[in-house]
Amino acid sequence: MEATTPPVLVLTGPVTRTRVTGLADDVRALLEGGAAGVVVCDVAGVGPPGLAVVELVARLQLAARRAGGRIRLRAPEPALRALLDLVGLAVDVVEEMEGEAEEGEPACGVEVEVETGEAAV
Repeated sequence: MEATTPPVLVLTGPVTRTRVTGLADDVRALLEGGAAGVVVCDVAGVGPPGLAVVELVARLQLAARRAGGRIRLRAPEPALRALLDLVGLAVDVVEEMEGEAEEGEPACGVEVEVETGEAAV
């Protein structure tokens, strides 16, 4: 049996109460639509971590649990992970997704400068 790839919900800033409600509805809809019990929330573009982002994650997690599933975070900043730990909000983190570059390897199309002053390859 082939594993189902969970849907990805891309979160961007700024975080407002209206957007939080809409995103919680999106998580519920994805889970009720057969999302294999998991929705991956890409938080790379959510902006600087703060209480609004913590509230967003908490509400998305609550919406997912009420729908019988859970959320996993992709690309959280270390500061966001620390803040979530500080407030006691345990959320799974996707360490690597299919198609992403391995640690220490540049993503496709990324130029890397080898030494200062040399052209990138």
